[in-house]
Formats: sequence, structure tokens, C-alpha cells
Amino acid sequence: MPVPSKERVTELISDLVQRQGYDLEDVAVTLAGRHSAVRIMVDSDAGLELDAVANLSHEISEVFDSVSDFGESPYTLEVTSPGIDRPLTHERHWQRARGRKARIDLAHETVVGRIGALDGDSVAVVIGSRTGPDVRRIALPDIQKAVVQVEFSKPDPRELELAGGIPEGRVAPADADASEDEEVVEGLDK
Repeated sequence: MPVPSKERVTELISDLVQRQGYDLEDVAVTLAGRHSAVRIMVDSDAGLELDAVANLSHEISEVFDSVSDFGESPYTLEVTSPGIDRPLTHERHWQRARGRKARIDLAHETVVGRIGALDGDSVAVVIGSRTGPDVRRIALPDIQKAVVQVEFSKPDPRELELAGGIPEGRVAPADADASEDEEVVEGLDK
């Protein structure tokens, strides 16, 4: 019997993930011949710590072991946080990305700016200019696509101030190393 579908995996783990204080961002099931992979992406307002991801991975593995859906098929389980390239699609994504620079595609323009406070159905975006940073409100329904940008230098302190700073528990831009972008616990081959 092959690895269950994305929908079945989601059904099996969504309550567990929520009870542990995480949001289930995505489930990916990759069928690869005799050896498949189940990748589970979770996030929280406080971010993820490697030990917490390892514990969650262990608990998810126990859930999978307790059902017959997986049969004898070998698979690799990965529990990870979404990478920096995750599109900002939910209000929680915008709140967690406050203080980060993002590329925001609108119908007739692209805006690059620092994400500020979310207020109802709009988000403040701090846009740099020759005269200094300005704040612009953008309605969420007008956004076609938005993705956080990688920053290699420290952000302008005034931009960060106007954006409302970095949410507690999140790494400041240019302070992060590669492990901040995506924490993965692997090695749970079944």
C-alpha cells in the first residue's frame, strides 16, 4: 500500500499540530517508487526551535505508526518550517513577517518595502525614498503575490521603527543564518 494522500495525512496530523501550538502550513506527499517522502510544514508566531521540531516529528511519526494507512511502504518523514520563499497568503504570514522586506505584486505595479502593521484588510508597507521612508497602506485583496526578500545587510533603523519592529521570537533581517530560513528534522525513514 502506498503512502496516503496529502488530504489523509492532513486529517491524521492537523489536530496534533494545532494542540502543540503550531499552524499546519502545508503537507507534501512525494511518491518515489518504493520509497516515498512526507514533508510537513509548520510554523508559529514564535517561530520554531530545532528541539520542538524534533519532538513534533517524533509525535507525528507515532501517529503514522498507529494507523494502517502506510502499510509496509518505506517513507521519509520531514518536519520543517516554510522557507523564506513562502508566499504571504494568510494574515498570520503578514503578522509574522512584520519588519521584513517583501516584494508585493499588485495588478499594475510591484512594490518593494518593509512590512508594517496589519490593520483589518490592509497592511502598512514602509517604502524607502530619497527623502526618507514613507508608509503606504495596501489593501490585502489588491495583492496578487507577496514574498519576503532575502536581506544581506542590516535594515534601516528608521524603516524598522515605522514598520513596528520585528515580532517577538522572530529573527531580525540580516541576523539570520541559513538555518533560520528552514529548519528540517530528517532521518525518520520508515
